[in-house]
Amino acid sequence: MRAGTSRGPFFLRDWLPADETERDATLIGAIGASDLLQVDGVGGGSTLTSKVAIVSRSGQPDCDVDYLFAQVGVGQRSVDTRPNCGNMLSGVAPFAIEQGLVAAQDGETTVRVFNVNTRSRIDVTVLTPERRVTYEGQAHVDGVAGTAAPIRLNFLDAWGSVTGSVFPTGQRIDLIDGVEVSCIDAAMPLMIVRAADLGVTGRESPTELDANPVLLERLERLRLAAGERMGLGDVSASVIPKPVLVSRGHDDDSVTSRYFTPRRCHASHAVTGAIGVATAFALPGTVASGPAVVAGVRNLAVLHPQGRIDVEVAIEGEGQDARIQRAALVRTARKILQGELHIPDYVYSPSHRTP
Repeated sequence: MRAGTSRGPFFLRDWLPADETERDATLIGAIGASDLLQVDGVGGGSTLTSKVAIVSRSGQPDCDVDYLFAQVGVGQRSVDTRPNCGNMLSGVAPFAIEQGLVAAQDGETTVRVFNVNTRSRIDVTVLTPERRVTYEGQAHVDGVAGTAAPIRLNFLDAWGSVTGSVFPTGQRIDLIDGVEVSCIDAAMPLMIVRAADLGVTGRESPTELDANPVLLERLERLRLAAGERMGLGDVSASVIPKPVLVSRGHDDDSVTSRYFTPRRCHASHAVTGAIGVATAFALPGTVASGPAVVAGVRNLAVLHPQGRIDVEVAIEGEGQDARIQRAALVRTARKILQGELHIPDYVYSPSHRTP
């Protein structure tokens, strides 16, 4: 499925080996992770097209389905299940309905998804005219060609879900290697830096940023240090925390973001990253903070290289006591193909195991 601005195979959990080592080997073979072009799998040679969603009936009493996200390596045999992916999340409800895990309602259907990675809940609403999923519609997502049916994601408790705290270092701004950063856990653990503090505008294209090795090396050093301070340990082999460069937006309700995955700049923006950036923008005292916080519902825009992601946030309290109660946004998804995926035997040999 193409889900948001990402793409990858969706599996029912029962279709995969129960053993995690065998499961990861299967995902590596499915994507073709062993080489950069991924010519022996269905990946697209990019972190954005090397993603997997694993779905099952939920073991949580108030949720419909469980969703485990896996980020598979590009040119390396790795599988990381620490982060969530909000773009792939947008395909979970249509997939679950079509696979018979959730009964569709006439008109629209809301599926409560439990993200296993971050142990958080998200309500996902899809259009189901005549009790059937439709992918056709007029919603447009920047970074995706054409239009499709809108899928609404409503994040209910994604704040502090990985580390246990929205600001896991205990501060809203940390000084690392002489640079002010904000370490935040809001849908995705992020390390946010002002672009100007690293000598760039924050409006450069991904190609320009990826061609700046000094910047990339500096960001990675900061990210490794931030991971330690956030209680994530050695993150050299993990994709979290994600580094983000921020700069001023077009107005008081927008912020410009360049999101890294983590060693390359995202062509557009991650959904979970947009929730994190919007949270840092809405709350006071961070490197990304916008105008003074006012309690209530606020519509914010995270500006990225392909356009924008509009995020509706509900803010409770004011000043330093303010907190984000929920955040919602719209994505789209499309089923590309359905069938049997053949896995090569070599990925199960000891010499090709996940490191």
